Amino acid sequence: MKRSHTTLGLLIAVVSAATFGLSGAFVKPLLESGWSPAAAVTVRAFTGGIVLAPVAILLLRGRWSALWRGRWRVLGMGLVGVAATQLLYFAAIQRIPVSTAILIEYIAPLLLVAIAWARTRRPPKAVVIIGSVVAVSGLVMVVSPDGSGGIDPLGLALAIAAMVGCAAFYLIAARPSDGLPPVALASSGLLVGGVALALVGATGLVPFQVSFAPVNLFGGQTPWWVPILVIGVFATAIAYAASITATEMLGSRLASFTGLLEVVAATFYAWLLLGENLGLLQFVGGALILVGIGFVRSEKGEVEVVGRDVEALAKT
Repeated sequence: MKRSHTTLGLLIAVVSAATFGLSGAFVKPLLESGWSPAAAVTVRAFTGGIVLAPVAILLLRGRWSALWRGRWRVLGMGLVGVAATQLLYFAAIQRIPVSTAILIEYIAPLLLVAIAWARTRRPPKAVVIIGSVVAVSGLVMVVSPDGSGGIDPLGLALAIAAMVGCAAFYLIAARPSDGLPPVALASSGLLVGGVALALVGATGLVPFQVSFAPVNLFGGQTPWWVPILVIGVFATAIAYAASITATEMLGSRLASFTGLLEVVAATFYAWLLLGENLGLLQFVGGALILVGIGFVRSEKGEVEVVGRDVEALAKT
């Protein structure tokens, strides 16, 4: 992998993390105004998919066969990377603290390292192990779980399932494109995920409520559609397109470690927009995540899980 290619991929991954991180600060006011998590995620997926659709159609240039060849990848992205992971995460935070759930979900990079180790029977180099430990240590500092109270077993299981879904997202995104542009994968995956979420909501398996009341944002009352647009355009359309593009360029492992910056971005936005505290521990944790990413980035011979194994995972 050429250094310039990797550098560009890292820059795109940072854009992805910065935009993904917006979702929490803008979704929270919606949830407080009466939206259910499933409804918010469904509208988010549909909005992002529709925003990207014209660009996806333009980039495909009539090559619809590429979309058909990538149908399992699209289904995997929509059902696993978008719908299942989001629903599992929101179900988890209803039972366990948000900090605990997000910490478990973002252990996904370590799962990818373990999968590569198991599939190839080649242990990761010491620099990768060191980077993993440093990055996760920084993540713990950023999230700052206080460890108070017991952990609900079902909530814990849901968070672990969300972590597996997060790892699957990176594996699916890293699979060779076979002519399918990243934006087309993002748009079609979001639309498939939106349809799946809407069907789940229609069955009544999860609460599905919306509210058109103004939300508390920017220090005052803001129309409900303002956070929807920010979430749909920036935290979904741009974020997913950038993440898939970066993962294709970097591979699942390096991209997933760079994705840890989303937690740093989310913490910063929560401090800036919602007034949540941001202390010295969070700053130190963010620095450690960057150091850990640097260690993983320095290992040039990255082992990736590709081919039939990834395709099988994408079909699940």
